[in-house]
Amino acid sequence: MTPAERDLRYYAAKGLAAEASHLALSYFNRRDSLGITMKGAQDWLTVADGKVESFLRERLSTLFPQDTVIGEEGGGAASDAVWILDPIDGTANFARGDRNWCISIGFLANRRPEIGVVAAPALGEFYAARRGAGATLNGDPIKVSGTDDIARASVELGWSTRVPAANYLKVIERGYAAGAAMRRSGSGTLGICHAACGWSEAYAELHINAWDVAAGIVIASEAGAYVNDFFAGEGIAKGNPILCCTPELAPQLKEITGIA
Repeated sequence: MTPAERDLRYYAAKGLAAEASHLALSYFNRRDSLGITMKGAQDWLTVADGKVESFLRERLSTLFPQDTVIGEEGGGAASDAVWILDPIDGTANFARGDRNWCISIGFLANRRPEIGVVAAPALGEFYAARRGAGATLNGDPIKVSGTDDIARASVELGWSTRVPAANYLKVIERGYAAGAAMRRSGSGTLGICHAACGWSEAYAELHINAWDVAAGIVIASEAGAYVNDFFAGEGIAKGNPILCCTPELAPQLKEITGIA
């Protein structure tokens, strides 16, 4: 893929994220329009998830018919040029009226994360990054905090029913014992982006799906974060653990989380 072809996809992703933000907000601001259902325990689904993903799929297939698309709701197949979408990350927050949710658009070329765009319109946050070109929030450059003292660190730990609760409790116990402040806000994508901004020092989850992290990985990496090799093995199809943190804390957080 040429630099020009990558840039075209980057600017297209930014434009589509902005359009999708208006669509998502139109549902968020009308509580009776959400059509809330449950896919499983704490696994929420709203009408907006499907509508936003369909919008993005249709536009991407028109703009880049040679690319493939993987989305949380509609699935899909990987290829040498693949878009990975989460139409609403933090759906439980979205359904409850909590503003901590976002739209995530990631692009991989030859399995390497190249583009990440995340829009959190209810928070007024718009993140964008290209590999090798830095990361921005609302157009301004961002970087990780650089904190090297775990006793001054805020660590967000995501949660998934795919991993026994006892495993998460062990991580929380080790984190608190080391002096870290442990928290959870309900959006893995925004957890990664907020670590990229230096608003926290780390985001970790023992298993997470590719659509939750594809965009955030580019943003965090370009902001100077340490990020484990999430796309190793079957990360695209089946997910993997994620550890995103300020590099100074990576050795200690690997021990706390058990994520190499």
